[in-house]
Amino acid sequence: MPVTDNSAYRRTRVAILEGTKSLIAQRGLRSTTMIDIADASEVSRATLYNHFRDKDSVLRALLESEVERLCALLATDSLEKISIEISSDIALAALRTNDPQVLTELFSSESDPLWPLIGQALLDALGDPLTAQLTIRWLIGQVFAPLTPLQSHDHARAIAELRSH
Repeated sequence: MPVTDNSAYRRTRVAILEGTKSLIAQRGLRSTTMIDIADASEVSRATLYNHFRDKDSVLRALLESEVERLCALLATDSLEKISIEISSDIALAALRTNDPQVLTELFSSESDPLWPLIGQALLDALGDPLTAQLTIRWLIGQVFAPLTPLQSHDHARAIAELRSH
């Protein structure tokens, strides 16, 4: 049995996800093909299909990666910074413009296994279930209606004040 180089596998996967996010930001999801993803990621088509069976599985992996990244940030950074990241994300902006139904589908199913992950990360960071639920809805709102950095600051401060009461 051949030995797999996990670091090479991870680097390739990261390149594919970054290439996909860049393409979504440039042209939207519907206009992006698997061939485009392979080209943007600088991997062969065979390598792309070795990692992902179709565009939906690439999108799912990108979503999971972004959620994991933001959940990790919750442990070290402020809600304000996370709010600004969500509100200024260029791939989300492109999806809002070009593929709004994709965002609606992604964020309308509370049975998705990512919800408990997000909920637990917020609960761990905030310590209060009600504040965590309010915060998750606030962050989802920014996916659809981004905030300015000043609004992110003010809203995050208001959430922090809720926690102190």
